Amino acid sequence: MVKGLTLRTQPIEKLAVEIVERKGIGHPDTICDALAENLSRNLCRWYLENVGAVLHHNVDKALLRGGSARAFFGGGEVFEPIEIYLAGRATLQAGDLEVPITELAVEGSRQWLKEHLHGLDVEKLVRIHTLVRHGSSDLTELFKRADKHQIPKANDTSFGVGYAPASSLEQAVLEAGHVLDGITGAPLCPARGEDTKIMAVRHNDNAEFTVACAMIASQISNANAYRQECKEIVRDLSVVFGRHGFADSKIIVNAADDPQNNIYYLTVTGTSAEAGDDGQVGRGNRASGLITPYRAMSLEAVCGKNPVNHVGKLYNIAAREIATRLVEECAMIETAHCCLVSQIGSPITEPAAVDILISTIDSSPANEHREAIEDIVSSVLSNLPLMLDRFMNGQVQLY
Repeated sequence: MVKGLTLRTQPIEKLAVEIVERKGIGHPDTICDALAENLSRNLCRWYLENVGAVLHHNVDKALLRGGSARAFFGGGEVFEPIEIYLAGRATLQAGDLEVPITELAVEGSRQWLKEHLHGLDVEKLVRIHTLVRHGSSDLTELFKRADKHQIPKANDTSFGVGYAPASSLEQAVLEAGHVLDGITGAPLCPARGEDTKIMAVRHNDNAEFTVACAMIASQISNANAYRQECKEIVRDLSVVFGRHGFADSKIIVNAADDPQNNIYYLTVTGTSAEAGDDGQVGRGNRASGLITPYRAMSLEAVCGKNPVNHVGKLYNIAAREIATRLVEECAMIETAHCCLVSQIGSPITEPAAVDILISTIDSSPANEHREAIEDIVSSVLSNLPLMLDRFMNGQVQLY
Protein backbone atom coordinates (compact mmCIF):
# COMPACT_ATOMS: atom_id res chain seq x y z
CA MET A 1 0.00 0.00 0.00
CA VAL A 2 1.15 3.54 -0.79
CA LYS A 3 0.88 5.75 2.29
CA GLY A 4 -1.48 8.70 1.90
CA LEU A 5 -2.74 7.71 -1.58
CA THR A 6 -6.14 9.02 -2.65
CA LEU A 7 -7.76 8.48 -6.03
CA ARG A 8 -10.33 10.54 -7.88
CA THR A 9 -11.94 10.26 -11.29
CA GLN A 10 -12.93 13.18 -13.48
CA PRO A 11 -14.62 13.33 -16.86
CA ILE A 12 -12.36 14.10 -19.80
CA GLU A 13 -11.96 17.86 -19.94
CA LYS A 14 -12.98 19.61 -23.11
CA LEU A 15 -12.03 23.18 -22.41
CA ALA A 16 -13.31 25.89 -24.76
CA VAL A 17 -10.32 28.10 -23.93
CA GLU A 18 -6.68 27.19 -23.28
CA ILE A 19 -3.62 29.39 -22.73
CA VAL A 20 -0.01 28.19 -22.94
CA GLU A 21 3.19 30.23 -22.66
CA ARG A 22 6.90 29.51 -23.04
CA LYS A 23 9.92 31.70 -22.43
CA GLY A 24 12.96 30.92 -24.57
CA ILE A 25 16.44 29.99 -23.46
CA GLY A 26 17.67 33.57 -23.79
CA HIS A 27 14.87 35.16 -21.79
CA PRO A 28 16.29 36.77 -18.61
CA ASP A 29 14.14 34.55 -16.36
CA THR A 30 15.21 31.38 -18.18
CA ILE A 31 18.85 32.46 -18.02
CA CYS A 32 18.54 32.69 -14.23
CA ASP A 33 16.92 29.24 -14.03
CA ALA A 34 19.60 27.74 -16.23
CA LEU A 35 22.54 29.28 -14.37
CA ALA A 36 21.17 28.23 -10.97
CA GLU A 37 20.75 24.66 -12.18
CA ASN A 38 24.16 24.74 -13.86
CA LEU A 39 25.77 25.78 -10.58
CA SER A 40 24.04 22.93 -8.73
CA ARG A 41 25.31 20.44 -11.32
CA ASN A 42 28.85 21.79 -11.07
CA LEU A 43 28.73 21.60 -7.28
CA CYS A 44 27.51 18.00 -7.46
CA ARG A 45 30.37 17.06 -9.76
CA TRP A 46 32.95 18.78 -7.57
CA TYR A 47 31.63 17.13 -4.42
CA LEU A 48 31.64 13.68 -6.04
CA GLU A 49 35.12 14.08 -7.51
CA ASN A 50 36.71 15.46 -4.33
CA VAL A 51 34.64 14.05 -1.48
CA GLY A 52 32.92 11.02 -2.98
CA ALA A 53 29.39 12.19 -2.18
CA VAL A 54 27.11 15.13 -2.96
CA LEU A 55 27.00 17.55 -0.03
CA HIS A 56 24.24 19.87 1.10
CA HIS A 57 23.48 22.83 -1.16
CA ASN A 58 20.55 24.83 -2.48
CA VAL A 59 21.61 27.53 -4.91
CA ASP A 60 18.14 28.30 -6.22
CA LYS A 61 18.38 32.08 -5.95
CA ALA A 62 19.58 34.14 -8.90
CA LEU A 63 18.91 37.65 -10.14
CA LEU A 64 19.75 39.20 -13.48
CA ARG A 65 20.02 42.97 -13.64
CA GLY A 66 19.68 44.13 -17.21
CA GLY A 67 22.24 46.41 -18.80
CA SER A 68 21.92 49.44 -21.03
CA ALA A 69 22.19 49.36 -24.81
CA ARG A 70 21.11 50.94 -28.09
CA ALA A 71 20.53 48.92 -31.25
CA PHE A 72 19.95 50.04 -34.82
CA PHE A 73 19.88 48.30 -38.19
CA GLY A 74 23.38 47.10 -38.88
CA GLY A 75 24.77 47.43 -35.36
CA GLY A 76 24.49 48.91 -31.91
CA GLU A 77 26.31 49.45 -28.64
CA VAL A 78 26.06 48.17 -25.07
CA PHE A 79 26.73 50.94 -22.54
CA GLU A 80 26.27 49.04 -19.27
CA PRO A 81 26.89 45.30 -18.82
CA ILE A 82 24.45 42.65 -17.68
CA GLU A 83 24.89 41.88 -13.97
CA ILE A 84 24.10 38.37 -12.70
CA TYR A 85 23.96 37.51 -9.00
CA LEU A 86 24.06 33.85 -7.96
CA ALA A 87 23.01 33.23 -4.36
CA GLY A 88 21.99 30.42 -2.05
CA ARG A 89 23.53 28.06 0.45
CA ALA A 90 26.16 25.37 0.01
CA THR A 91 28.73 23.33 1.88
CA LEU A 92 31.83 25.44 1.31
CA GLN A 93 34.33 23.45 3.40
CA ALA A 94 34.78 19.70 3.03
CA GLY A 95 37.35 18.54 5.58
CA ASP A 96 40.56 20.31 4.64
CA LEU A 97 39.23 21.22 1.20
CA GLU A 98 37.73 24.60 0.40
CA VAL A 99 35.06 24.48 -2.25
CA PRO A 100 36.00 26.84 -5.15
CA ILE A 101 32.51 28.29 -5.23
CA THR A 102 33.45 31.49 -7.07
CA GLU A 103 35.20 29.58 -9.83
CA LEU A 104 32.36 27.08 -10.14
CA ALA A 105 29.76 29.84 -10.29
CA VAL A 106 31.52 32.36 -12.51
CA GLU A 107 33.34 30.11 -14.97
CA GLY A 108 30.43 27.67 -15.15
CA SER A 109 28.02 30.49 -15.91
CA ARG A 110 30.27 32.00 -18.54
CA GLN A 111 30.58 28.64 -20.26
CA TRP A 112 26.80 28.15 -20.30
CA LEU A 113 26.17 31.64 -21.68
CA LYS A 114 28.75 31.15 -24.44
CA GLU A 115 27.18 27.86 -25.45
CA HIS A 116 23.59 29.09 -25.52
CA LEU A 117 23.59 32.79 -26.50
CA HIS A 118 25.44 33.13 -29.79
CA GLY A 119 25.13 36.91 -30.04
CA LEU A 120 26.39 37.77 -26.56
CA ASP A 121 30.03 38.65 -25.91
CA VAL A 122 30.13 37.14 -22.44
CA GLU A 123 33.62 38.29 -21.50
CA LYS A 124 32.90 41.95 -22.26
CA LEU A 125 29.21 42.34 -21.54
CA VAL A 126 28.41 40.17 -18.51
CA ARG A 127 29.50 40.46 -14.89
CA ILE A 128 28.79 37.52 -12.61
CA HIS A 129 28.72 37.84 -8.82
CA THR A 130 28.78 34.98 -6.33
CA LEU A 131 26.75 35.45 -3.14
CA VAL A 132 26.63 31.84 -1.91
CA ARG A 133 27.07 31.26 1.82
CA HIS A 134 27.33 28.20 4.04
CA GLY A 135 24.07 26.40 4.76
CA SER A 136 22.25 26.43 8.08
CA SER A 137 23.30 23.78 10.57
CA ASP A 138 19.85 22.19 10.88
CA LEU A 139 19.43 21.57 7.13
CA THR A 140 23.05 20.53 6.73
CA GLU A 141 22.65 17.95 9.47
CA LEU A 142 19.34 16.78 7.98
CA PHE A 143 21.15 16.22 4.69
CA LYS A 144 23.75 14.06 6.47
CA ARG A 145 21.25 11.76 8.19
CA ALA A 146 21.04 9.39 5.25
CA ASP A 147 24.19 7.39 4.59
CA LYS A 148 24.64 5.28 1.48
CA HIS A 149 22.41 2.56 2.94
CA GLN A 150 19.55 4.89 3.86
CA ILE A 151 16.93 6.99 2.13
CA PRO A 152 17.51 10.79 2.10
CA LYS A 153 15.26 12.82 4.38
CA ALA A 154 13.07 15.53 2.84
CA ASN A 155 14.71 18.95 2.97
CA ASP A 156 11.40 20.80 3.06
CA THR A 157 7.65 20.53 3.48
CA SER A 158 6.49 21.13 -0.05
CA PHE A 159 4.49 19.71 -2.92
CA GLY A 160 5.01 18.78 -6.55
CA VAL A 161 2.51 18.35 -9.36
CA GLY A 162 2.53 16.73 -12.77
CA TYR A 163 0.13 15.76 -15.52
CA ALA A 164 -0.09 13.75 -18.72
CA PRO A 165 -0.54 13.77 -21.59
CA ALA A 166 0.39 17.21 -22.84
CA SER A 167 -2.37 18.81 -24.88
CA SER A 168 -1.93 19.50 -28.58
CA LEU A 169 -1.43 23.19 -27.82
CA GLU A 170 1.18 22.44 -25.16
CA GLN A 171 3.06 20.14 -27.53
CA ALA A 172 2.94 22.77 -30.27
CA VAL A 173 4.29 25.55 -28.06
CA LEU A 174 7.05 23.38 -26.58
CA GLU A 175 8.26 22.21 -30.00
CA ALA A 176 8.06 25.73 -31.43
CA GLY A 177 10.07 27.01 -28.47
CA HIS A 178 12.75 24.43 -29.13
CA VAL A 179 12.88 25.48 -32.78
CA LEU A 180 13.35 29.13 -31.82
CA ASP A 181 15.94 28.18 -29.19
CA GLY A 182 17.93 26.27 -31.79
CA ILE A 183 17.99 23.08 -29.73
CA THR A 184 16.21 20.82 -32.23
CA GLY A 185 19.31 20.15 -34.31
CA ALA A 186 18.40 22.62 -37.05
CA PRO A 187 20.89 25.47 -37.52
CA LEU A 188 19.98 28.68 -35.72
CA CYS A 189 19.55 31.72 -37.94
CA PRO A 190 22.29 34.25 -37.07
CA ALA A 191 19.79 37.13 -37.08
CA ARG A 192 17.56 35.58 -34.41
CA GLY A 193 18.45 35.89 -30.75
CA GLU A 194 17.58 33.18 -28.25
CA ASP A 195 15.43 35.55 -26.19
CA THR A 196 12.01 34.40 -27.36
CA LYS A 197 8.52 34.07 -25.98
CA ILE A 198 5.41 32.32 -27.27
CA MET A 199 1.91 33.02 -25.99
CA ALA A 200 -0.74 30.70 -27.39
CA VAL A 201 -4.48 31.20 -26.93
CA ARG A 202 -6.93 28.58 -28.18
CA HIS A 203 -10.66 29.14 -28.58
CA ASN A 204 -12.19 25.74 -29.31
CA ASP A 205 -10.30 24.52 -32.40
CA ASN A 206 -8.79 27.88 -33.34
CA ALA A 207 -5.51 29.15 -31.92
CA GLU A 208 -3.54 32.37 -32.15
CA PHE A 209 0.18 32.52 -31.43
CA THR A 210 1.93 35.72 -30.37
CA VAL A 211 5.68 35.29 -30.78
CA ALA A 212 8.47 37.58 -29.61
CA CYS A 213 11.98 37.11 -30.95
CA ALA A 214 14.85 39.46 -30.17
CA MET A 215 16.57 40.19 -33.47
CA ILE A 216 20.33 40.79 -33.63
CA ALA A 217 20.79 44.19 -35.21
CA SER A 218 24.22 43.57 -36.72
CA GLN A 219 22.71 40.78 -38.83
CA ILE A 220 19.85 42.87 -40.21
CA SER A 221 20.63 45.71 -42.59
CA ASN A 222 17.26 47.43 -42.92
CA ALA A 223 13.52 47.26 -42.29
CA ASN A 224 12.88 45.10 -45.34
CA ALA A 225 15.39 42.51 -44.13
CA TYR A 226 13.75 42.63 -40.69
CA ARG A 227 10.30 42.02 -42.13
CA GLN A 228 11.63 39.15 -44.19
CA GLU A 229 13.12 37.54 -41.09
CA CYS A 230 9.76 37.83 -39.33
CA LYS A 231 8.06 36.18 -42.31
CA GLU A 232 10.54 33.32 -42.15
CA ILE A 233 9.78 32.82 -38.47
CA VAL A 234 6.08 32.60 -39.34
CA ARG A 235 6.89 30.08 -42.06
CA ASP A 236 9.04 27.93 -39.78
CA LEU A 237 6.50 27.91 -36.94
CA SER A 238 3.55 27.28 -39.27
CA VAL A 239 5.10 23.92 -40.06
CA VAL A 240 5.39 23.11 -36.35
CA PHE A 241 1.90 24.26 -35.45
CA GLY A 242 0.45 22.40 -38.43
CA ARG A 243 1.87 19.14 -37.14
CA HIS A 244 -0.21 19.58 -33.99
CA GLY A 245 -3.51 20.48 -35.62
CA PHE A 246 -3.17 24.25 -35.93
CA ALA A 247 -2.31 24.63 -39.60
CA ASP A 248 -4.43 27.72 -40.23
CA SER A 249 -3.69 29.56 -37.02
CA LYS A 250 -2.76 33.21 -36.85
CA ILE A 251 0.90 33.87 -35.98
CA ILE A 252 2.00 37.36 -34.97
CA VAL A 253 5.73 38.06 -34.62
CA ASN A 254 7.01 41.00 -32.54
CA ALA A 255 3.60 42.55 -32.06
CA ALA A 256 4.98 45.72 -30.42
CA ASP A 257 6.81 46.82 -33.58
CA ASP A 258 5.79 50.26 -34.87
CA PRO A 259 7.33 50.73 -38.35
CA GLN A 260 5.90 54.23 -38.76
CA ASN A 261 7.99 55.37 -35.80
CA ASN A 262 10.96 53.14 -36.69
CA ILE A 263 10.45 50.91 -33.63
CA TYR A 264 11.51 47.30 -34.03
CA TYR A 265 12.56 44.53 -31.63
CA LEU A 266 16.26 44.98 -32.30
CA THR A 267 19.00 44.04 -29.84
CA VAL A 268 22.77 44.08 -29.91
CA THR A 269 23.15 40.69 -28.21
CA GLY A 270 19.99 38.71 -28.93
CA THR A 271 18.56 39.08 -25.42
CA SER A 272 16.47 41.80 -23.81
CA ALA A 273 18.73 41.42 -20.77
CA GLU A 274 21.05 43.92 -22.46
CA ALA A 275 18.63 46.75 -21.73
CA GLY A 276 14.93 45.94 -21.69
CA ASP A 277 14.35 43.35 -18.99
CA ASP A 278 15.61 41.81 -15.76
CA GLY A 279 15.33 38.20 -14.64
CA GLN A 280 14.87 35.98 -11.62
CA VAL A 281 14.81 32.27 -10.82
CA GLY A 282 11.34 30.73 -10.68
CA ARG A 283 9.51 33.38 -12.69
CA GLY A 284 9.64 31.55 -16.01
CA ASN A 285 8.74 28.12 -17.30
CA ARG A 286 7.68 25.44 -14.87
CA ALA A 287 9.45 22.07 -14.86
CA SER A 288 7.30 21.09 -17.85
CA GLY A 289 9.10 23.71 -19.94
CA LEU A 290 5.85 25.65 -20.17
CA ILE A 291 3.65 28.06 -18.24
CA THR A 292 0.18 26.50 -18.16
CA PRO A 293 -2.43 28.48 -16.19
CA TYR A 294 -5.13 25.88 -16.93
CA ARG A 295 -3.08 23.18 -15.21
CA ALA A 296 -2.14 22.66 -11.59
CA MET A 297 1.33 24.16 -11.09
CA SER A 298 3.81 24.52 -8.25
CA LEU A 299 5.41 27.89 -7.56
CA GLU A 300 8.64 26.15 -6.54
CA ALA A 301 11.79 27.27 -8.31
CA VAL A 302 13.06 23.78 -9.08
CA CYS A 303 16.33 24.95 -10.65
CA GLY A 304 19.33 25.08 -8.31
CA LYS A 305 17.79 22.95 -5.57
CA ASN A 306 19.91 19.96 -4.66
CA PRO A 307 18.86 16.76 -6.45
CA VAL A 308 19.39 14.49 -3.44
CA ASN A 309 16.75 15.50 -0.90
CA HIS A 310 15.06 18.73 -1.92
CA VAL A 311 11.49 17.65 -2.58
CA GLY A 312 10.71 21.04 -4.14
CA LYS A 313 12.67 19.68 -7.09
CA LEU A 314 12.24 15.92 -6.77
CA TYR A 315 8.49 15.82 -6.28
CA ASN A 316 7.70 17.97 -9.31
CA ILE A 317 9.69 15.57 -11.48
CA ALA A 318 8.30 12.47 -9.75
CA ALA A 319 4.71 13.70 -10.11
CA ARG A 320 5.25 14.24 -13.83
CA GLU A 321 6.76 10.77 -14.25
CA ILE A 322 3.90 9.14 -12.34
CA ALA A 323 1.28 10.87 -14.50
CA THR A 324 3.17 10.00 -17.70
CA ARG A 325 3.56 6.35 -16.79
CA LEU A 326 -0.10 6.06 -15.79
CA VAL A 327 -1.18 7.20 -19.24
CA GLU A 328 1.45 5.18 -21.10
CA GLU A 329 1.17 1.93 -19.16
CA CYS A 330 -2.50 1.74 -18.16
CA ALA A 331 -4.62 1.20 -21.26
CA MET A 332 -7.85 2.55 -19.76
CA ILE A 333 -6.37 5.74 -18.24
CA GLU A 334 -6.66 8.65 -20.65
CA THR A 335 -5.43 11.57 -18.53
CA ALA A 336 -3.68 11.77 -15.18
CA HIS A 337 -2.76 14.46 -12.66
CA CYS A 338 -0.57 13.76 -9.65
CA CYS A 339 0.20 15.79 -6.53
CA LEU A 340 2.86 14.72 -4.01
CA VAL A 341 3.21 16.37 -0.61
CA SER A 342 6.28 15.99 1.58
CA GLN A 343 6.98 16.46 5.25
CA ILE A 344 10.39 17.77 6.22
CA GLY A 345 12.54 15.10 7.86
CA SER A 346 10.60 12.16 6.41
CA PRO A 347 12.15 9.82 3.81
CA ILE A 348 11.75 11.26 0.31
CA THR A 349 10.23 7.93 -0.78
CA GLU A 350 7.37 8.32 1.72
CA PRO A 351 5.23 11.36 0.85
CA ALA A 352 2.73 12.64 3.39
CA ALA A 353 0.09 12.54 0.67
CA VAL A 354 -0.25 11.22 -2.87
CA ASP A 355 -3.29 12.49 -4.77
CA ILE A 356 -4.09 11.00 -8.17
CA LEU A 357 -6.75 12.44 -10.46
CA ILE A 358 -7.53 10.44 -13.61
CA SER A 359 -10.01 10.22 -16.44
CA THR A 360 -10.67 6.83 -17.99
CA ILE A 361 -11.64 5.86 -21.52
CA ASP A 362 -14.64 3.83 -20.33
CA SER A 363 -15.57 6.16 -17.43
CA SER A 364 -14.61 3.44 -14.94
CA PRO A 365 -13.95 4.72 -11.39
CA ALA A 366 -10.39 5.32 -10.22
CA ASN A 367 -10.50 2.59 -7.58
CA GLU A 368 -10.83 -0.07 -10.27
CA HIS A 369 -7.27 0.83 -11.27
CA ARG A 370 -5.84 1.10 -7.77
CA GLU A 371 -3.42 -1.83 -8.01
CA ALA A 372 -1.81 -0.63 -11.25
CA ILE A 373 -1.64 2.94 -9.94
CA GLU A 374 -0.02 1.87 -6.68
CA ASP A 375 2.59 -0.15 -8.55
CA ILE A 376 3.60 2.84 -10.69
CA VAL A 377 3.61 5.28 -7.76
CA SER A 378 5.75 2.90 -5.70
CA SER A 379 8.16 2.35 -8.59
CA VAL A 380 8.73 6.06 -9.22
CA LEU A 381 9.10 6.93 -5.53
CA SER A 382 11.51 4.08 -4.82
CA ASN A 383 13.76 5.27 -7.66
CA LEU A 384 14.03 8.87 -6.43
CA PRO A 385 17.39 8.23 -4.67
CA LEU A 386 18.76 6.99 -8.02
CA MET A 387 17.97 10.13 -10.05
CA LEU A 388 21.18 12.02 -9.28
CA ASP A 389 22.95 11.12 -12.52
CA ARG A 390 19.95 12.16 -14.61
CA PHE A 391 19.94 15.59 -12.99
CA MET A 392 23.70 16.00 -13.25
CA ASN A 393 23.70 15.07 -16.94
CA GLY A 394 20.85 17.44 -17.82
CA GLN A 395 18.51 14.58 -18.78
CA VAL A 396 15.54 15.96 -16.85
CA GLN A 397 13.36 18.78 -18.24
CA LEU A 398 13.44 21.57 -15.64
CA TYR A 399 12.76 24.77 -17.58
